[in-house]
Amino acid sequence: MPEAHRKFGVERPPIGWEGKRLREMLEESERAFEETGRYCGIERLSLKESDPIRYEKIFAKLRGGLVNARETAMNISASPIVKEVGELCFAFYTPEGDSVALSTGIIVHVHTMSDAIKFMIWHDYEHNPCVSPGDIFTNNDPDIGDVHNADVQTFVPVFWKKELIGWAGGVTHVIDIGAATPGSVPVGPTSRYEDGLQLTALKIGEEDTVYRDHELRCERAVRTPMYWKLDERTRIAGCHMIRDAVETIVADEGLDTFKRFMREVIEEGRRAFIDRIKELTIPGRYAASSFFANQYKNEPGLPPHAQVDTVMHAPTVVTISSGGEFHLSMDGASPWGYHSSNCTPSAMQGALWVLLSQTVMPNDKVNGGAYLATRSFFPPGTWANPQNLAVSTGAAWGFLIPAFTGLFRLLARAFWARGYHEEVMASYGMTMNALQGGGTNHLGKPCSILNFEISTVGGGACAVKDGLDYAAAMWNPEGDMADVEIWEILEPMLYLGRRVKPNTAGPGKYRGGSGFESLRMVWKTVDLVLQNAGDGILFSSAGIFGGYPAAAGYRHNVHETDLIERAGAGKPYPVREYDPEHSELKGLVKGKHCFDKRTVTYPHPFKQGDLYLSWLRGGGGLGDSLERDPKLVEKDVNQGFLLPRYAAKIYGVKLIEDSAGSHCVDWEGTQELRKEMRKTRAQRSVPTRDYIASERRRVREARLVDPIKQCYNSCMKLSPQWAKQYREFWDLPSDFAFSLGDGL
Repeated sequence: MPEAHRKFGVERPPIGWEGKRLREMLEESERAFEETGRYCGIERLSLKESDPIRYEKIFAKLRGGLVNARETAMNISASPIVKEVGELCFAFYTPEGDSVALSTGIIVHVHTMSDAIKFMIWHDYEHNPCVSPGDIFTNNDPDIGDVHNADVQTFVPVFWKKELIGWAGGVTHVIDIGAATPGSVPVGPTSRYEDGLQLTALKIGEEDTVYRDHELRCERAVRTPMYWKLDERTRIAGCHMIRDAVETIVADEGLDTFKRFMREVIEEGRRAFIDRIKELTIPGRYAASSFFANQYKNEPGLPPHAQVDTVMHAPTVVTISSGGEFHLSMDGASPWGYHSSNCTPSAMQGALWVLLSQTVMPNDKVNGGAYLATRSFFPPGTWANPQNLAVSTGAAWGFLIPAFTGLFRLLARAFWARGYHEEVMASYGMTMNALQGGGTNHLGKPCSILNFEISTVGGGACAVKDGLDYAAAMWNPEGDMADVEIWEILEPMLYLGRRVKPNTAGPGKYRGGSGFESLRMVWKTVDLVLQNAGDGILFSSAGIFGGYPAAAGYRHNVHETDLIERAGAGKPYPVREYDPEHSELKGLVKGKHCFDKRTVTYPHPFKQGDLYLSWLRGGGGLGDSLERDPKLVEKDVNQGFLLPRYAAKIYGVKLIEDSAGSHCVDWEGTQELRKEMRKTRAQRSVPTRDYIASERRRVREARLVDPIKQCYNSCMKLSPQWAKQYREFWDLPSDFAFSLGDGL
């Protein structure tokens, strides 16, 4: 019996501070916060107060190490999503899993990685499978701590001698996750079991070496194993660089000083967030709602119970106290559904923090302290907190993005009320259309596609200027669209054109940022499926202070085209759609045109010569469009941001076109036109009380389409409190519910 002498379950010495176990440290930390309201019960920032230069120097070294790790690691990955777009970030955490500092990049993960570390501590990973120097862990389970499976996390414990100092963490968005449908944001799964590879907080290596069985498992589970492998090396390399940086800081400053610094900088982050809320906002209750539609009725790729059109509801209420307390509630949200746009609380926290760090805390000291300064309520049973492990979250961003446009509008009103007009911004643009699919590429190899041009959509209009055009995305403020040649290397599709998409921006005194369009032709493949993922029948990016929403989407794909024949004959071919009412695609290309508002689809087959139009959205507008400077309207028309006929229709600006096609303002005509438009407005207007009365009749008579009625019924069923508010606002019976059947 050669193995009989082995002793299983032997207790290892604690690796926490002062001889404590990690779970004991976490329990003490949470208890101290519960009792005092301060991180670890800290009263005085003694290191910061006694030696502020040293304190700031330590922080600068740590954050510099994190940013350096990110910039270096980007060059290890071959994935355009990481290397070209910058879809990665790194952070350093305390032994208990609280964020100390993070790099630039996708700062959405400041708290999701914290959730994953805490999961490992609560489940006693210190004892089994053990946490030792040189270990490597990974996670992509949203129910543990993540947004969706495609955001893969890597963790490396950092030790000083035999004591755990903290954790280095890194995350990248991978190209394919091995889901039921190809791509990394799968629109098609109806349960968790179709979402793809699940890495449930696993130990995947030791002595700085990844286990071979883990590598083999992942290589066989995804469609793009080369990119997966290099992305994992990207994350590990970055974590090891962070470990080196932390060890250098400890050697220079001393272990006790660094420990004190970690505690204090988190408490400083908490206090700084409260101070910023008090400085920027007026106390009160702010409310907004956002919606999104999943159009899956009669979609043959889905099971019957998932073939329904649903409307998702995100009622956002933020309560700000005079002491700077910030409480967000989504009570009244709609229930989870058989689609992939459900979210876990960790995902919700990620989206919340990527926005708050761009608005309330736009500085380098974003960490777990700011998280501790807020409270959130995501109701059980809703899309925002399903509390059901079987629910799909593969495309969590599908509703996370439009859902949090309400938060932007709330903060804008709070900033305006306090007088910070330069901080005001309308809803950002939707990250759509998300070109996604897979099959066989132009090299004859399996491929997966998610074109990350979606990282650059229009920003919301500001109170002092227009929104940024095709600049970034809410989930990655440093995003880039990458060169067309990069995507053509990866994807079996050629670019016929990439240009500004007119009329995508929400109109207003200041317009939202515009989106752009890419016209792609399928090339050198006989096996490719593509899907559309976007907003089509609801306005997702609302305006503010009288501004209009950004344009809703549409689909225009062309199958069985004559494009290759046209090119061979030297005939003109389209490079854009430009104006959907006078489509260049329809005018120049014969074939089967899918030209409609079905903007969320299951993957459909495409073949060589087929066309796919991917156009990206704009941001919401701000202010009255009749107050816009006519010269700005003239400029937008001449630069292709606005179709000429809408200058008069929306902005009341009359233009004169010269022989070269340029437009200039007719000042006298504009003055008369705007005067007439304001007169028409006054004639058409009704008192507010009359308008509310007419809308109340509409609600009582159920003159709404079934998906809307079903949405409100489900919200009232889940939340008695929200149901009471809804019924009282519309003066409805206490047991009111919509009867289904087309009420229009």
